[in-house]
Amino acid sequence: MGKRIISQARGHGSPTYRVRRRAFRFKIKFPKNLEGEATIVKLLNSPAHSAPLAKVKYNEEYFFIPACNEMIEGQKISFMGNVVKPGSISRLKDLPIKTSIYCIESIPGDGGKFIKVAGGSAIINRAAPEGIYVVFPSKKEKRFDNNCRAVIGVIAGHGRKDKPIVKAGKKFYMKKATNKLWPRTSAIKMNVIDHPFGSGRGKNPKSKIAKRNAPPGARVGLIRPRRTGRR
Repeated sequence: MGKRIISQARGHGSPTYRVRRRAFRFKIKFPKNLEGEATIVKLLNSPAHSAPLAKVKYNEEYFFIPACNEMIEGQKISFMGNVVKPGSISRLKDLPIKTSIYCIESIPGDGGKFIKVAGGSAIINRAAPEGIYVVFPSKKEKRFDNNCRAVIGVIAGHGRKDKPIVKAGKKFYMKKATNKLWPRTSAIKMNVIDHPFGSGRGKNPKSKIAKRNAPPGARVGLIRPRRTGRR
């Protein structure tokens, strides 16, 4: 007897494929109005994030940001544009060219949306009347509003992928912390009762175009592609 295929099991919403809420209890975001200084209360680990997080105390409230290199507990961070110091939060228009930044706001006041992975940073490339241009790690340039804020520095945790994982058990628990689907089995290697692409002697791929009215168990592969065939 075949089991439910993965797409059915995920759609059913069993605990195996459900997000573990406790792993995502730390929200990376800073308040809308920041003035003066704040204090780094604690550096902590979050299973759902690749970088260590910094718990920041500001006016009797707390918020979390990715920790930068050389950040320590008890450190004071500033919200003034003229203080270019790692960990400080400032508006892009107040920062000099070639400054490394991360956790950049998409629109002023949203709390930071871009560059939040371990070891990541972007560089302020140029200023123009229409906004500030920032170069991302992918070498692509993006324009931001002058009043968008960002954290100065480079996110800690660079080189986390250099050390080999070695054991499958360690990989299992790493993926389980954030509910990633692992290990992932190729559908073509399954039995015919376990997946629509299964069975066949050797690799004989079946059509990957799913019909628009296909039931959940058969709705796999290319879902409603815009076009098929060669151009």
